[in-house]
Amino acid sequence: MVQDLTSGKPLKQIMKFALPIFIGNVFQQLYSMVDTIIVGNTLGEAALAGVGATSAISFLIIGFVQGMTAGFSVKTSQYFGSHDEYNVKRSVATSFTLCAVTTVILTLISVFTTMPLLKLMKTPDEIIQYSYDYIVIIYAGLFATVFYNMVSSILRALGDSKVPLLFLIMASVINVGVDLLFIVVFKMGVAGAGWATVLSQLLSAIACLIYMFKKYDILKIKKEHFKTSWRFCYQHLAIGLPMALQYSIIAIGIMVQQSAVNILGTRYVSAYTAATKIDTLVTQSLVAMGAAIATYVGQNYGALRYDRIKKGVDQAMTISIAIAVLCGIAVYFGSDLMTGLFVENADAEMLALSKKFLMWQGIFYICLAVIYVYRNALQGMGHSALTMFAGLTELSMRIFASLLLAHIFGYMGICLSNQCAWIGADIFLLTSYYIIIGKKLQKSKVGNLVTVNRKSFAHS
Repeated sequence: MVQDLTSGKPLKQIMKFALPIFIGNVFQQLYSMVDTIIVGNTLGEAALAGVGATSAISFLIIGFVQGMTAGFSVKTSQYFGSHDEYNVKRSVATSFTLCAVTTVILTLISVFTTMPLLKLMKTPDEIIQYSYDYIVIIYAGLFATVFYNMVSSILRALGDSKVPLLFLIMASVINVGVDLLFIVVFKMGVAGAGWATVLSQLLSAIACLIYMFKKYDILKIKKEHFKTSWRFCYQHLAIGLPMALQYSIIAIGIMVQQSAVNILGTRYVSAYTAATKIDTLVTQSLVAMGAAIATYVGQNYGALRYDRIKKGVDQAMTISIAIAVLCGIAVYFGSDLMTGLFVENADAEMLALSKKFLMWQGIFYICLAVIYVYRNALQGMGHSALTMFAGLTELSMRIFASLLLAHIFGYMGICLSNQCAWIGADIFLLTSYYIIIGKKLQKSKVGNLVTVNRKSFAHS
């Protein structure tokens, strides 16, 4: 159902909105992990490493999609917050049009550059074919990913985070079943895992779209709503493209990091794959908090509730710090158990390599929490260009650490590269947010004071 985030207690509203997103993100990661677990336990360590080695180039494109669709929906949430129903519909129609064009371009680019990118990242010869067979299927089915992310983002812009969760759970169940069918029964290898992911996302997106148009009158777009102007498209692109590029910029840093791991050999790639999958799953609570902040800030920004924005962001950051500490404890004490899920009979060396990476991640999770809260707050206010610059900061720090520290300290240097990127981004995001919100609050106070004085003058 639609949730108006411009009234009520900020933290309660944010947490209520974030919980379904968190559960949905966990399921999304779980069905991604299912691919990895089934591959690792049925096709072997080389296949596991092959699938894992695609994480960076996968995020390069999928991250672009996620950033783009989330950016387009920022305008939708702002129009919804200002109760502008006509422009909500125009925003939805424009978002679908822009996504359709972008999907064609992205699919062509990604499919034809897959193998060159894998070679550029120095993917080991013994796993590169596994990597290609898996990721080229994901890229070929990119339309399903764009479709699902756009529909989910639109629903969340209106404050509905529950329905995307339900359809994502459905997709997760389908993915598990089709994974086993394609890999174990039909012997399709790692390509089967790719096809299972595409099929499950497509079915979820179709179901979500049908529900969206039947349930919400405000989203029932007609032919007239597709008649848009370049200015209106530009307003969406001005937020969507920087957010998309921000994710891709971060992905480039991860690709450099993955390249540094690839040089160390298959054993390190396997351990790193398991560790990053665990890390991604455990931190979904922080991701959900960030997604909730983006919609919360977007709606309140449209309603000109700047004081409410600051209060909600401050409270969300406090909760995020507590969550980050718990996540750090979880990965430290649970790393061996969780790593063992990915590879049958994982030996002591692999467990140690995985734990070392997770331990250093966990120590700095608070820095990651800062990124999710303040980056999404800036995005909700429409300042996606600033978040893109934060991404550039993150990129430069991660490349520096991955290349220099890995060269000096080997795997230990790789374990410290994310932390350098997070700290660099934190400094930029915190500074930008407090300058902007400070100016908005000051302007709001001046406007209120002028209004009060005018009323006093009128009564005198």
